[in-house]
Amino acid sequence: MNDAKSDNAELDIFRHEARLWLDENCPPAMRQPIKTNEDACWGGRNWTFKSQDQKLWLERMAAKGWTVPTWPTEYGGAGLSRAQENILLSEMKRINARSPLYSFGIWMLGPALLKFGNEAQKLKYLPPIARGEIRWCQGYSEPAAGSDLAALATKAEDKGDHYLVNGQKVWTSYADKADWIFCLVRTDNTGRKHDGISFLLFDMESDGVEARPIKLISGSSPFCETFFTNVKVDKENLVGERGKGWSIAKYLLTHEREMIGGINQDVARPLYEIAASLVGLENGRLSDALLRAKIAELEVDDWAFNMTMARKLAEAKAGSSLGADSSMLKYYGSELNKRRYELLMDAAGTDGLEWEGARSEEGKLARDWLRTKGNTIEGGTSEVQLNIIAKHILQLPNT
Repeated sequence: MNDAKSDNAELDIFRHEARLWLDENCPPAMRQPIKTNEDACWGGRNWTFKSQDQKLWLERMAAKGWTVPTWPTEYGGAGLSRAQENILLSEMKRINARSPLYSFGIWMLGPALLKFGNEAQKLKYLPPIARGEIRWCQGYSEPAAGSDLAALATKAEDKGDHYLVNGQKVWTSYADKADWIFCLVRTDNTGRKHDGISFLLFDMESDGVEARPIKLISGSSPFCETFFTNVKVDKENLVGERGKGWSIAKYLLTHEREMIGGINQDVARPLYEIAASLVGLENGRLSDALLRAKIAELEVDDWAFNMTMARKLAEAKAGSSLGADSSMLKYYGSELNKRRYELLMDAAGTDGLEWEGARSEEGKLARDWLRTKGNTIEGGTSEVQLNIIAKHILQLPNT
């Protein structure tokens, strides 16, 4: 009992200190909703800060280790406990503070390096990730290896002190803006296609790397097709054992699916409030009764999903593996986001179809609505996630 009281007292002190620090150090401009792509800071050597406040917010949070609060201090984190991290996030939410840094390095590569990387790799890559100095992209999917990722054909030939990489990736998010890539390559041809896959890191400015943007139905997209022609990669950039990269790939995918599943969890404005601004209120409530009922249903589902997400992440942070649960979170979260934007389009009516002009912010709603379709494809299609759920969670027999 005394230990519990002591722990609670320490957490109360941390909350008080975090609140004071955030109130003093988070610039007012960083407490406003994100409205444009430039409002979200991705960092990296080519990043142009939208404002001095954006730069200052990243620098201050990185100096505290609060861009990656639970990472060890030697790798750029603050060494906080999960309970302290939850308090920090709640205090940031209290003042509507933006995340100081959006990063595939934090969400995906970082956890993989912490688990599988050697000490030299951790010290080389993790602190710059925490400071927002390296922007990463993910080299997984290929034209003939999307849902069947293990069928990848990009090769890395052993040339003694380095590998020579040749092949193509597709749907490489922000490849045209990234500094480095974490990439799955085939180093060995064995009986099982899951064997012989390795996990490499290399600079996107290396000779032989070319990224070509892919335009989507929404008018723009973060996706690229990426080509590798005789790209030289030092062997020190091999993470884990040669030919054993599939284990790393699967572990990283759980974090990617968790990230996609949690999309729009921090929506700046509640759905009901946005809908009210579009269709108006009547006697203090939405004038469209059917839309009102649909929004209520979605918000109940959203609340249940958020609670499930929090429970599963708490279990993972306590040492349990997310495993197939990440597919459940990814499937439901992305489908929920798609429903959310369908309702917003219903509320907007024909105005929601506007594609250009200042009134619609260059068709932002319509473009965001179309973009949600991709959420159910990237990171593994909804159909693939349902198969994983059926097999590994529900334990249904193969047919």
